[in-house]
Amino acid sequence: QVQLVESGGGLVQAGGSLRLSCAASGRTFSRNVMGWFRQAPGKDREFVAALRWSGAYYADSVKGRFTISRDNAKNTVYLQMSSLKPEDTAVYYCAASEIVGLPQRDYEYNYWGQGTQVTVSS
Repeated sequence: QVQLVESGGGLVQAGGSLRLSCAASGRTFSRNVMGWFRQAPGKDREFVAALRWSGAYYADSVKGRFTISRDNAKNTVYLQMSSLKPEDTAVYYCAASEIVGLPQRDYEYNYWGQGTQVTVSS
């Protein structure tokens, strides 16, 4: 059974940092695009970042502040978040895609974690 399990969320003050982790089990995702999405209360889920073999790409709202990375030996993907803002408050989801390309829409991802809450206070 494939599972993605996020961790590392929490409460942080504006300007602070957090590192989210997403541990995969049940199969290896070393060749898959891995992504992070987020959903704030009352809003649609939105793309944050993704990592493919050729590099990473980010939503404009997080570019320069967030960094996505992976450790294939641990089958884990990370999201380092710095200079956090109150508008970054959301549930953050890890996802894996079977698409070969640049998936940025949630329907392009096949596997999802349960989410981890990030709250940034002002």
